Amino acid sequence: MFYRSHVLVCGGTGCTASQSNEIIKQFEKLLEDNNIENEVKVVKTGCFGLCEKGPIVVVYPEGATYSRVTPDDVKEIVSEHLVKGRIVKRLLLGEKEAEDVSKALEDVGFFKRQHRIALRNCGVINPENIEEYIAREGYLALGKVLTEMSPAQVIDIIKKSGLRGRGGGGFPTGLKWEFASKPQADQKYVCCNADEGDPGAFMDRSILEGDPHSVIEAMAIAGYAIGADKGFIYVRAEYPIAVTRLNIALKQAKEYGLLGRNIFGTDFSFDIEIRLGAGAFVCGEETALMTSVEGKRGEPRPRPPFPANKGLWQKPTILNNVETYANIPAIILNGPEWFSGIGTEKSKGTKVFAIGGKINNTGLVEIPMGTTLREVIYDIGGGIPNEKKFKAAQTGGPSGGCIPADKIDTPIDYDNLTELGSMMGSGGLIVMDEDNCMVDIAKFFLDFTVDESCGKCPPCRIGTKRMYEILEKITEGRGEDGDIEKLELLAKNIKASALCGLGQTAPNPILSTLRYFRDEYEAHIYEKRCPAGVCKALLRYVIDEDKCKGCSLCARKCPVNAISGELRKPYHIDQSICIKCGACMETCKFGAISKV
Repeated sequence: MFYRSHVLVCGGTGCTASQSNEIIKQFEKLLEDNNIENEVKVVKTGCFGLCEKGPIVVVYPEGATYSRVTPDDVKEIVSEHLVKGRIVKRLLLGEKEAEDVSKALEDVGFFKRQHRIALRNCGVINPENIEEYIAREGYLALGKVLTEMSPAQVIDIIKKSGLRGRGGGGFPTGLKWEFASKPQADQKYVCCNADEGDPGAFMDRSILEGDPHSVIEAMAIAGYAIGADKGFIYVRAEYPIAVTRLNIALKQAKEYGLLGRNIFGTDFSFDIEIRLGAGAFVCGEETALMTSVEGKRGEPRPRPPFPANKGLWQKPTILNNVETYANIPAIILNGPEWFSGIGTEKSKGTKVFAIGGKINNTGLVEIPMGTTLREVIYDIGGGIPNEKKFKAAQTGGPSGGCIPADKIDTPIDYDNLTELGSMMGSGGLIVMDEDNCMVDIAKFFLDFTVDESCGKCPPCRIGTKRMYEILEKITEGRGEDGDIEKLELLAKNIKASALCGLGQTAPNPILSTLRYFRDEYEAHIYEKRCPAGVCKALLRYVIDEDKCKGCSLCARKCPVNAISGELRKPYHIDQSICIKCGACMETCKFGAISKV
């Protein structure tokens, strides 16, 4: 059926939480009420990426992109835009007063510097309709591989592309596949890591929600390359939308003969099962993930042997994450030279980042490797809210480190991030401003690691707990001379002796903050002062007598009656009673109260 207009509505987790399903129902009802349901098609898509502005609705062919749409806005979009042909400027994303108000999605500033490969279909197709994926060259790469190429040729293409793992350490994908292809075995496996446990990370979830078939197709290609006929997708149960769409996609792929026996009429067979994880961070580590898939407690195993030789059930196994797989079909169709022509010499292609924290445009971005942090934060991310100063960015989650403001022009790639004491990780990027305390940030990430440690090896189980206790002591004003040296010694010993990669990288937030923000640690310990004014035990709220008008508003607002004084005379705060809630400073209309 031919439709004159298509209305694309974001159906990712973020927008679903902001009533996008209700928006879709409202569109369908009002289209029917206006007798244009056969002229306009409503499509539920995956995440567009610009989560801060969601729910997003895009109307084609005009390409008008509406942001922060509510169910109540739908009536105006239908009556004005879809019936009368007049774009609703007040909802338009971008420059509302531009001469040409119909701005296609790719013309919006947030998207201009992006190069979408892994995210190429997210926000463009209905992820629950396999035919829409096929219409965008879906499963063409699998057909090409099975009918025109040998397994060795497939591996050679992936090696030449320079694709490295997007889930953590950045190991060359083609090399991993080659290792797994060599052993002779009666059974081999292909695994997908969709566990994604880093705080603030949602790249893999969004790809599975917006383009699940790209991962399924890539896993089948990987199976052909290494000689496997079975795959497992390990996804956390906290991703209900992703799990639902994966199940729909797997069912459709089997119905179309794209999974199962004799795919494309060849002698190649491949099938995939989903395994739900219980949200254990350690199961993002490859051997712990495989142990969990086997139905056992998710704990890492010593390496060697490596999974390429002995993985699932002691059989040769490859494991890549969602984003890595999402690149595979495009590489096969466009060639390794095309992919390797993007990015830097040692970091090819693009990388998806989930940007969060103190930044205006939170959401998903996909940028060429080598893009600077400044471009990501200011050109794509829209800068820091309230004109605050950029202080640092944490990449790689609890396994990564902080990049300080004076390194903001560093190109983002594997080697540069490692040199700075951080890592690419899966792609979480948390932005911090001048109001963040770096000691508190290190404590936050270490608290997460302590809680998520599987407990198998003493360096991680005990060592991270001891580091956390020192950080807690420092932020509570009980720090003492020698604490910094103890932290450094513990961190280095844990990195050298922990069993798995997660334990080995757990000290990174401490080491990187000590490297770039040592003065903040020293201020906490020796001056009993938190420069950012975050650590409550080291805070004091004071009233400037010259500015205080004696209005008594702060005293009336104080929940513990710590403020006293006489009307029209300066008030004062009893520090022994003050609970440092900050209500007085928020209430004062004369700027007389500050924290020191």
